[in-house]
Amino acid sequence: MDPDNPNHVYKLKKALYGLKQAPRAWYDMLSSFLISQDFSKGLVNPTLFIRRNGNDLLLVSMMGKISFFLGLQISQSPRGIFINQSNYAFESLKKYGFESCDPVDTPMVEKSKLDEDKEGKAVDPSHYRGMIGTLLYLTASKPDLQLAICMCARYQARPIEKHLHAVKRIFQYLRGTVNRGLWYLKDSLIALTAFADADHVGCQDTRHSTSGSLQFLGDRLISWLSKRQKCVAISCTKAEYITLSGCCAQILWMR
Repeated sequence: MDPDNPNHVYKLKKALYGLKQAPRAWYDMLSSFLISQDFSKGLVNPTLFIRRNGNDLLLVSMMGKISFFLGLQISQSPRGIFINQSNYAFESLKKYGFESCDPVDTPMVEKSKLDEDKEGKAVDPSHYRGMIGTLLYLTASKPDLQLAICMCARYQARPIEKHLHAVKRIFQYLRGTVNRGLWYLKDSLIALTAFADADHVGCQDTRHSTSGSLQFLGDRLISWLSKRQKCVAISCTKAEYITLSGCCAQILWMR
Protein backbone atom coordinates (compact mmCIF):
# COMPACT_ATOMS: atom_id res chain seq x y z
CA MET A 1 0.00 0.00 0.00
CA ASP A 2 1.35 3.43 -0.98
CA PRO A 3 0.85 5.86 1.97
CA ASP A 4 0.68 8.77 -0.46
CA ASN A 5 -2.09 7.09 -2.47
CA PRO A 6 -4.14 4.99 0.00
CA ASN A 7 -7.04 4.60 -2.44
CA HIS A 8 -4.90 3.15 -5.24
CA VAL A 9 -3.50 -0.31 -5.89
CA TYR A 10 -0.56 -1.40 -8.00
CA LYS A 11 -1.13 -3.41 -11.16
CA LEU A 12 1.10 -6.47 -11.25
CA LYS A 13 2.52 -7.15 -14.70
CA LYS A 14 3.41 -10.78 -14.04
CA ALA A 15 1.88 -13.82 -12.34
CA LEU A 16 2.03 -13.71 -8.57
CA TYR A 17 3.50 -16.79 -6.90
CA GLY A 18 0.82 -18.85 -5.19
CA LEU A 19 -2.14 -17.79 -7.34
CA LYS A 20 -3.98 -20.45 -9.33
CA GLN A 21 -2.87 -18.96 -12.67
CA ALA A 22 0.82 -18.89 -11.66
CA PRO A 23 1.59 -22.53 -12.66
CA ARG A 24 0.04 -21.95 -16.08
CA ALA A 25 2.08 -18.77 -16.61
CA TRP A 26 5.25 -20.61 -15.59
CA TYR A 27 4.44 -23.51 -17.95
CA ASP A 28 3.86 -21.12 -20.87
CA MET A 29 7.18 -19.38 -20.28
CA LEU A 30 9.14 -22.61 -19.79
CA SER A 31 7.46 -24.24 -22.78
CA SER A 32 8.35 -21.30 -25.05
CA PHE A 33 11.97 -21.41 -23.90
CA LEU A 34 12.37 -25.17 -24.39
CA ILE A 35 10.79 -25.06 -27.84
CA SER A 36 13.19 -22.25 -28.79
CA GLN A 37 16.02 -24.62 -27.78
CA ASP A 38 14.82 -27.29 -30.26
CA PHE A 39 12.85 -29.34 -27.75
CA SER A 40 9.52 -30.82 -28.82
CA LYS A 41 6.45 -31.68 -26.75
CA GLY A 42 5.44 -35.28 -26.25
CA LEU A 43 2.34 -36.29 -28.20
CA VAL A 44 0.66 -37.91 -25.20
CA ASN A 45 2.07 -35.82 -22.35
CA PRO A 46 2.38 -32.08 -23.19
CA THR A 47 4.61 -31.57 -20.14
CA LEU A 48 7.22 -34.00 -21.51
CA PHE A 49 9.81 -32.23 -23.67
CA ILE A 50 12.20 -34.21 -25.88
CA ARG A 51 15.37 -33.20 -27.68
CA ARG A 52 17.48 -35.53 -29.80
CA ASN A 53 21.05 -34.75 -30.74
CA GLY A 54 22.51 -37.56 -32.81
CA ASN A 55 23.94 -40.34 -30.66
CA ASP A 56 24.88 -38.13 -27.72
CA LEU A 57 24.36 -39.51 -24.22
CA LEU A 58 23.26 -37.53 -21.20
CA LEU A 59 25.01 -38.75 -18.07
CA VAL A 60 23.11 -38.41 -14.79
CA SER A 61 23.95 -39.41 -11.25
CA MET A 62 21.77 -41.12 -8.65
CA MET A 63 21.42 -38.92 -5.55
CA GLY A 64 19.91 -41.67 -3.39
CA LYS A 65 16.39 -42.08 -2.07
CA ILE A 66 14.38 -38.89 -1.79
CA SER A 67 13.69 -37.88 1.81
CA PHE A 68 12.52 -34.27 1.48
CA PHE A 69 10.69 -32.49 -1.34
CA LEU A 70 8.96 -29.09 -1.27
CA GLY A 71 8.28 -29.28 2.46
CA LEU A 72 7.18 -32.91 2.36
CA GLN A 73 9.10 -35.43 4.45
CA ILE A 74 9.27 -38.80 2.71
CA SER A 75 10.17 -41.98 4.58
CA GLN A 76 10.68 -45.13 2.50
CA SER A 77 10.75 -48.64 3.90
CA PRO A 78 10.25 -52.19 2.58
CA ARG A 79 6.60 -51.96 3.68
CA GLY A 80 5.78 -48.71 1.88
CA ILE A 81 6.14 -44.92 1.83
CA PHE A 82 5.07 -42.46 4.52
CA ILE A 83 4.65 -38.76 3.68
CA ASN A 84 4.08 -36.03 6.24
CA GLN A 85 4.98 -32.42 7.10
CA SER A 86 5.84 -32.64 10.79
CA ASN A 87 8.77 -30.20 10.56
CA TYR A 88 6.67 -27.58 8.81
CA ALA A 89 3.80 -28.21 11.22
CA PHE A 90 6.05 -27.66 14.25
CA GLU A 91 7.40 -24.44 12.71
CA SER A 92 3.85 -23.23 12.04
CA LEU A 93 2.74 -23.93 15.61
CA LYS A 94 5.76 -22.09 16.96
CA LYS A 95 5.25 -19.16 14.58
CA TYR A 96 1.74 -18.48 15.88
CA GLY A 97 2.33 -19.44 19.52
CA PHE A 98 0.55 -22.79 19.61
CA GLU A 99 3.53 -25.04 20.37
CA SER A 100 2.34 -25.57 23.98
CA CYS A 101 -1.44 -25.35 23.52
CA ASP A 102 -3.89 -28.04 24.60
CA PRO A 103 -4.81 -30.24 21.61
CA VAL A 104 -8.40 -30.94 20.58
CA ASP A 105 -9.87 -34.01 18.89
CA THR A 106 -11.45 -32.35 15.85
CA PRO A 107 -10.41 -29.43 13.59
CA MET A 108 -13.83 -27.78 13.96
CA VAL A 109 -16.72 -27.89 16.39
CA GLU A 110 -19.66 -30.13 15.54
CA LYS A 111 -22.22 -28.51 13.22
CA SER A 112 -20.10 -25.36 12.91
CA LYS A 113 -21.97 -22.52 11.16
CA LEU A 114 -19.63 -19.70 10.21
CA ASP A 115 -21.02 -16.58 8.53
CA GLU A 116 -19.97 -13.03 7.72
CA ASP A 117 -21.72 -11.48 10.76
CA LYS A 118 -21.19 -7.81 9.90
CA GLU A 119 -21.81 -6.89 13.54
CA GLY A 120 -18.86 -8.98 14.74
CA LYS A 121 -15.61 -7.46 15.99
CA ALA A 122 -13.02 -7.28 13.20
CA VAL A 123 -9.52 -8.72 13.60
CA ASP A 124 -6.26 -8.04 11.76
CA PRO A 125 -6.87 -9.38 8.22
CA SER A 126 -3.15 -9.71 7.41
CA HIS A 127 -2.56 -11.91 10.45
CA TYR A 128 -5.66 -13.97 9.64
CA ARG A 129 -4.63 -14.48 6.01
CA GLY A 130 -1.14 -15.50 7.10
CA MET A 131 -2.59 -18.21 9.35
CA ILE A 132 -4.86 -19.46 6.55
CA GLY A 133 -1.98 -19.58 4.07
CA THR A 134 0.18 -21.49 6.54
CA LEU A 135 -2.54 -24.06 7.13
CA LEU A 136 -3.41 -24.46 3.44
CA TYR A 137 0.11 -25.69 2.70
CA LEU A 138 -0.41 -28.50 5.22
CA THR A 139 -3.31 -29.95 3.21
CA ALA A 140 -0.71 -31.50 0.88
CA SER A 141 -0.36 -34.32 3.43
CA LYS A 142 -3.25 -33.68 5.85
CA PRO A 143 -6.61 -34.00 4.07
CA ASP A 144 -8.37 -34.00 7.45
CA LEU A 145 -7.71 -30.24 7.63
CA GLN A 146 -9.19 -29.43 4.24
CA LEU A 147 -12.83 -28.74 5.11
CA ALA A 148 -12.17 -26.63 8.20
CA ILE A 149 -9.51 -24.54 6.45
CA CYS A 150 -11.65 -23.97 3.36
CA MET A 151 -14.55 -22.78 5.50
CA CYS A 152 -12.33 -20.29 7.34
CA ALA A 153 -10.68 -19.17 4.10
CA ARG A 154 -14.00 -17.76 2.86
CA TYR A 155 -13.76 -14.85 5.31
CA GLN A 156 -10.31 -13.45 4.55
CA ALA A 157 -11.74 -10.16 3.26
CA ARG A 158 -13.19 -9.19 6.66
CA PRO A 159 -12.39 -11.71 9.37
CA ILE A 160 -13.95 -11.31 12.80
CA GLU A 161 -13.26 -12.84 16.20
CA LYS A 162 -15.32 -15.99 15.72
CA HIS A 163 -13.51 -16.71 12.45
CA LEU A 164 -10.18 -16.32 14.25
CA HIS A 165 -11.35 -18.67 17.02
CA ALA A 166 -12.19 -21.26 14.35
CA VAL A 167 -8.69 -20.94 12.86
CA LYS A 168 -7.11 -21.24 16.30
CA ARG A 169 -9.00 -24.48 16.85
CA ILE A 170 -7.43 -25.89 13.68
CA PHE A 171 -4.00 -25.12 15.14
CA GLN A 172 -5.02 -26.84 18.38
CA TYR A 173 -6.05 -29.90 16.39
CA LEU A 174 -2.76 -29.74 14.49
CA ARG A 175 -0.89 -29.73 17.81
CA GLY A 176 -2.20 -33.22 18.53
CA THR A 177 -1.77 -34.59 15.00
CA VAL A 178 1.63 -33.20 14.00
CA ASN A 179 3.10 -36.57 13.06
CA ARG A 180 0.15 -37.83 11.04
CA GLY A 181 0.47 -38.14 7.28
CA LEU A 182 -0.18 -40.32 4.26
CA TRP A 183 0.79 -44.00 4.28
CA TYR A 184 1.22 -45.77 0.93
CA LEU A 185 1.46 -49.50 1.55
CA LYS A 186 3.56 -51.53 -0.85
CA ASP A 187 1.94 -54.26 -2.96
CA SER A 188 -1.63 -53.44 -1.94
CA LEU A 189 -4.59 -53.51 -4.32
CA ILE A 190 -4.70 -50.98 -7.15
CA ALA A 191 -8.46 -50.76 -7.70
CA LEU A 192 -9.60 -47.16 -8.11
CA THR A 193 -12.32 -46.31 -5.58
CA ALA A 194 -14.01 -42.98 -4.88
CA PHE A 195 -16.26 -41.54 -2.20
CA ALA A 196 -18.30 -38.35 -2.47
CA ASP A 197 -20.63 -36.41 -0.21
CA ALA A 198 -22.22 -32.98 0.10
CA ASP A 199 -24.15 -30.91 2.59
CA HIS A 200 -27.20 -28.90 1.54
CA VAL A 201 -27.07 -25.05 1.50
CA GLY A 202 -24.41 -25.25 4.20
CA CYS A 203 -22.89 -21.82 3.49
CA GLN A 204 -24.79 -19.36 5.67
CA ASP A 205 -23.97 -16.40 3.40
CA THR A 206 -24.58 -17.74 -0.12
CA ARG A 207 -26.72 -20.82 0.62
CA HIS A 208 -24.38 -22.83 -1.58
CA SER A 209 -23.60 -26.43 -0.69
CA THR A 210 -20.11 -27.82 -0.09
CA SER A 211 -18.74 -30.80 -2.03
CA GLY A 212 -16.30 -33.33 -0.66
CA SER A 213 -14.66 -36.29 -2.38
CA LEU A 214 -11.85 -38.81 -1.91
CA GLN A 215 -10.15 -41.08 -4.43
CA PHE A 216 -8.26 -44.20 -3.38
CA LEU A 217 -5.94 -46.49 -5.33
CA GLY A 218 -6.49 -49.63 -3.32
CA ASP A 219 -5.97 -48.52 0.28
CA ARG A 220 -3.90 -45.49 -0.73
CA LEU A 221 -5.47 -42.03 -0.67
CA ILE A 222 -4.27 -40.22 -3.78
CA SER A 223 -6.69 -37.30 -4.25
CA TRP A 224 -9.12 -35.29 -2.13
CA LEU A 225 -11.33 -32.22 -2.43
CA SER A 226 -13.46 -29.90 -0.34
CA LYS A 227 -15.04 -27.06 -2.29
CA ARG A 228 -18.08 -24.82 -2.16
CA GLN A 229 -20.38 -25.39 -5.13
CA LYS A 230 -20.89 -22.59 -7.64
CA CYS A 231 -24.69 -22.70 -7.71
CA VAL A 232 -27.53 -23.05 -5.21
CA ALA A 233 -28.82 -26.62 -5.11
CA ILE A 234 -32.61 -26.72 -4.74
CA SER A 235 -32.47 -30.14 -3.07
CA CYS A 236 -30.09 -32.51 -1.30
CA THR A 237 -30.25 -34.76 -4.36
CA LYS A 238 -29.04 -32.01 -6.68
CA ALA A 239 -26.20 -31.14 -4.30
CA GLU A 240 -25.13 -34.79 -4.29
CA TYR A 241 -25.30 -35.03 -8.09
CA ILE A 242 -23.13 -31.92 -8.48
CA THR A 243 -20.56 -33.51 -6.18
CA LEU A 244 -20.70 -36.84 -8.02
CA SER A 245 -20.21 -35.07 -11.35
CA GLY A 246 -16.96 -33.51 -10.19
CA CYS A 247 -15.84 -36.74 -8.56
CA CYS A 248 -16.48 -38.75 -11.74
CA ALA A 249 -14.58 -36.19 -13.81
CA GLN A 250 -11.60 -36.64 -11.49
CA ILE A 251 -11.81 -40.43 -11.80
CA LEU A 252 -11.96 -40.28 -15.61
CA TRP A 253 -8.88 -38.05 -15.63
CA MET A 254 -7.03 -40.49 -13.36
CA ARG A 255 -7.90 -43.47 -15.56
